[in-house]
Amino acid sequence: MTDTKNEIRDKVKQRYADAARSAEPSCCDTDCCSPSASDAFKTADSGDFGTWLYKTEELSEIPDGAALASLGCGNPTAVADLSAGETVLDLGSGAGIDVLLSAKRVGPTGFAYGIDMTDEMLELARKHQEEAGAENVEFRKGTIEDIPLDTSTVDVVISNCVINLSADKPAVFAEMHRVLKPGGRLGIADVVADNDLTDAEKLERGSWVGCIAGALGFEEYESGLVNAGFSDVSIESTHVVAEGMHSAIIKATRA
Repeated sequence: MTDTKNEIRDKVKQRYADAARSAEPSCCDTDCCSPSASDAFKTADSGDFGTWLYKTEELSEIPDGAALASLGCGNPTAVADLSAGETVLDLGSGAGIDVLLSAKRVGPTGFAYGIDMTDEMLELARKHQEEAGAENVEFRKGTIEDIPLDTSTVDVVISNCVINLSADKPAVFAEMHRVLKPGGRLGIADVVADNDLTDAEKLERGSWVGCIAGALGFEEYESGLVNAGFSDVSIESTHVVAEGMHSAIIKATRA
């Protein structure tokens, strides 16, 4: 990659600002958010990540706009094992789908934070929060490399196809470890590459802002989390999004 970290961040920010501005209820009137037997792979470049990853009953719990603006590659709330009273943090919260679902899971005694660097997405998320009447939710502006929360304040960190977009993943891993309480855990959906794929081969399959070129390999991802202080790391592929590229569920525990 020849782009600097700031250039990559600016491109990602612009891409998601554009996505927020163009979010329309008609999006999923077509098959753009659902898997098709005729399409071998789904990538964010082709607009095929989205709400087909969630159960119908989950989507019925939140405003339509939060669901239709979903750009994730998985459903982290399905594997995070959230309990009543817990504090949850969603990194790169976008239009708010996973924050609002998490807020329902943890109930009125729990709390759900969403962090996003894009003003347009934050505006959209807060609109959806108001529509949902969610009082145990707060959306904050910030980057996932410098999370605007105090140390050891979160029980669970979730994220949906966002960490692959960061140009400084060690900083993200360190920040997740910092904000989690001892014994806290990760429940992340992200794009992960086969270990033998080169950077050039990833770029052939999709762009950085398309959630492909910046993806770590399975071994890189695991070692990055271990180096940050996590244990019990597991990375499980759920489906293929491009040749040699996988949507995966990542779990780990903060010692």
